[in-house]
Amino acid sequence: MQICGFNKTTLLDYPGHVAATIFTGCCNFRCPFCQNGDLVLHPARLPQLDEEEVLKVLSKRRGILTGVCVTGGEPTLQPDLAVFLKKIKELGLLVKLDTNGYRPEVVEDLFRQGLLDYIAMDIKSSPEHYAAVAGFPGLQMDRIRESAAFIQGCGLPYEFRTTVVRELHRAEDFLSIGRWLQGSEAYFLQSYQESEGVISPVFSAYSKEELESFQSLLLPFIPNTSLRGVD
Repeated sequence: MQICGFNKTTLLDYPGHVAATIFTGCCNFRCPFCQNGDLVLHPARLPQLDEEEVLKVLSKRRGILTGVCVTGGEPTLQPDLAVFLKKIKELGLLVKLDTNGYRPEVVEDLFRQGLLDYIAMDIKSSPEHYAAVAGFPGLQMDRIRESAAFIQGCGLPYEFRTTVVRELHRAEDFLSIGRWLQGSEAYFLQSYQESEGVISPVFSAYSKEELESFQSLLLPFIPNTSLRGVD
């Protein structure tokens, strides 16, 4: 496993759990608003954490932690992800996977092996604008749709979430997303946050009131639509 970051304790990344967060390197998307630019573009330049040392820390903290969030980058690109998740599960910890959904076959295989307890999938934009917002001109939207449909029907707790960027998202996008993901268990609108790690630091956030207007468009389709990270 290419582990480029490790947060030993978080109350935010795994809903309802005290968890640790593991950051993997590399991503198959190039979302220009991504805050983890080094993980996406230059993972080899970052310090690499030893997998066994990370597992030792998790083992020692089993009385505190109840879960582990595996995020990125894009974790499903890691060839030994399943082996690593098995080791986490053997510690008696729950696993939350954060994914962009572009490798549905990996998500489905991890589920069938009983290695997942919660799935969070990023929804970059409406299907009409997905490739542009993901920075992936050749994106195959069918792969995204397959992951979303699988997650909706697999029986695990899950969420979809969108980082909302003023320059990239419009009301029409959220109407389209609502029709696409109608009936989903949970959908979060996350406000864009400027930081030093952003790949292209040229974007800005909507106000809380504007985000609430997008939320109101989504509620008829996904009643459990909430704002996250908004003051």
